Amino acid sequence: MGVRLMVVDDHRLLAEALASALKLRGHRVLAAAAPCAGAAELVVSRAPEVCLLGTAAPADPGAFDPVVRIKRERPQVAVVVLGPVTSSRGIAAAFAAGASGYVRHDERIEGVERAMVKARAGEAAVAPQLLQGAFAELLNPAVQPDDEAARLLEMLTPREVEVLVRVAEGEDTRLIAAGMGIASSTARTHVQRVLMKLGVGSRLEAAALAARTGLLERAGAPAGPRPDEQGGAAGRS
Repeated sequence: MGVRLMVVDDHRLLAEALASALKLRGHRVLAAAAPCAGAAELVVSRAPEVCLLGTAAPADPGAFDPVVRIKRERPQVAVVVLGPVTSSRGIAAAFAAGASGYVRHDERIEGVERAMVKARAGEAAVAPQLLQGAFAELLNPAVQPDDEAARLLEMLTPREVEVLVRVAEGEDTRLIAAGMGIASSTARTHVQRVLMKLGVGSRLEAAALAARTGLLERAGAPAGPRPDEQGGAAGRS
């Protein structure tokens, strides 16, 4: 007996291709749609037995918000996620949101079909090795490097990064302006923008944040005064 289903994927061509293949195998496809952002409303209104939901980034925050809504408003609908296996946490997140299965996006059509049938029957539709990997990573998480410095650097322009480096080295507005060959008013504006983007209220706080996160090292800042400023530094001492 065929499964009454919907196929949703951010890539419409993929959704339509999968839907066509499943129709040829005797399943009733109610809709093939994109993007996933509107999946929940569509599934809730059509109430299929199974929803195949494709995602390219299962580990992204909010990736499975549609699953949460579907299971809240149509708990009888079984959701099977089609996605990459780049992160076991993404697989775990899918099940935490209420998904009934997780299948590799490059799985053969027979594998997708088996997962649909198992999910409709109320069984967990996931390959044992994928489930084992998800549990192993959750139980023994790898230590991930702190990426706060990278996040902060992305917020700043190259000129603002240079300003932050100079602030961290203790330069005042006049020295920043002279070192960068800009007007003092421009230097002051750059400093204010850096403080605003970093969410701090003073230069001291900005310097402390840069040091704590390793931002200066990520920005390639030298450990001491720049060679062209050694004489000036000595003169100020």
